[in-house]
Amino acid sequence: MLNDQDRIFTNIYGMHDRTLKGAQARGHWDGTDAIIKKGRDWIVDQMKASGLRGRGGAGFPTGLKWSFMPKESDGRPAYLVVNADESEPGTCKDREIMRHDPHTLVEGCLIASFAMNAHACYIYIRGEYIREKEALQAAIDEAYDAGLVGKNAAGSGWDFDIYLHHGAGAYICGEETALLESLEGKKGMPRMKPPFPAGAGLYGCPTTVNNVESIAVVPTILRRGPEWFSSFGRPNNAGTKLFAISGHVNNPCVVEEAMSISFEELIETHCGGIRGGWDNLKAVIPGGSSVPLIPGKDMKDAIMDFDYLREQRSGLGTAAVIVMDNSTDVIKAIWRLSKFYKHESCGQCTPCREGTGWMMRVMDRLVTGEAEPEEIDMLLDVTKQVEGHTICALGDAAAWPIQGLIRHFRDEIEDRIKHKRTGRVSAVAAE
Repeated sequence: MLNDQDRIFTNIYGMHDRTLKGAQARGHWDGTDAIIKKGRDWIVDQMKASGLRGRGGAGFPTGLKWSFMPKESDGRPAYLVVNADESEPGTCKDREIMRHDPHTLVEGCLIASFAMNAHACYIYIRGEYIREKEALQAAIDEAYDAGLVGKNAAGSGWDFDIYLHHGAGAYICGEETALLESLEGKKGMPRMKPPFPAGAGLYGCPTTVNNVESIAVVPTILRRGPEWFSSFGRPNNAGTKLFAISGHVNNPCVVEEAMSISFEELIETHCGGIRGGWDNLKAVIPGGSSVPLIPGKDMKDAIMDFDYLREQRSGLGTAAVIVMDNSTDVIKAIWRLSKFYKHESCGQCTPCREGTGWMMRVMDRLVTGEAEPEEIDMLLDVTKQVEGHTICALGDAAAWPIQGLIRHFRDEIEDRIKHKRTGRVSAVAAE
């Protein structure tokens, strides 16, 4: 279990002062100029040594991502874009950072932008996050007033501007290239890669897109040292992580814990256990709605990190843990996710545009049991035709929950069809 002194987010529950004064009292904005004066290469090397992997779902090494930015400018400006478009069902961790501890993000933006030779940073915040936007904008204004950002930011000799851009509530804009399109005032549709954003991103300039949590942890890592950060978690899964636990636990919460904590310890320590006890646990979606579910019996001993959950054919994703007990109609739960992905597909790629609606309509019939048994394999077949055949990962995100359902709960789907069918047969016989 993580000790309080090792927590990076000291005000995640909003119990303390979220203003600049409060943040400074808790150790933020402390010696920021000294960190910047150590130079760009030092910061990137420290981030690589820390082992931080992106906290937005994909888990790509953050320091490595930064190092893709050009060392020397060719005359084009460089940009840091922070992805605060947190729209994945079940995920609500970045929201707490922006609402209660926004200065961690603002300071992180300054240091990360300097490391990438960027004089400007854009934070793209989700359309529905109204209060979060106000809290974050207030923090940015305070930082400007105190001289911590703007000209000669924090006395470092680096000029730095930060802009908050409010989205319009489209899930697809959380995909990094669709986010850049939206920032430029165009339709939020993913771009083909290459070129990657580090070569040609926002306005055709070198750009890095990072998740809120990935950026907000940077100042603390640099202050305490990469060895401290990498001391948590298993190798290649370093650091502390915000877990957002929702669903059928006694006390749903967002909590900062060490990576590689066991699922059982996470739930028992912070959530007061599973509703109705561990025998009542049916399934868990361990990383936000786009990763396949894992049956309850396999979850109790699970280790909450990228590599272990990938071995279980699921993923840590954003660490949004959705817990389902035996009262859940798991087929209907996955149908609801299918409906979400159908609604949020941008329609650019045919497999996703047509496939998400097709999968949802078959799921409709599986929920009621009206389907034929052959349709289960046909549905699985279609998920394979969508997965990996689209520009962005939304097609995969729509396919994986259904694949997980069929992999682990096929008998339940078959039983429902059989039950419906015997009901139909007896009704016919009665006539």
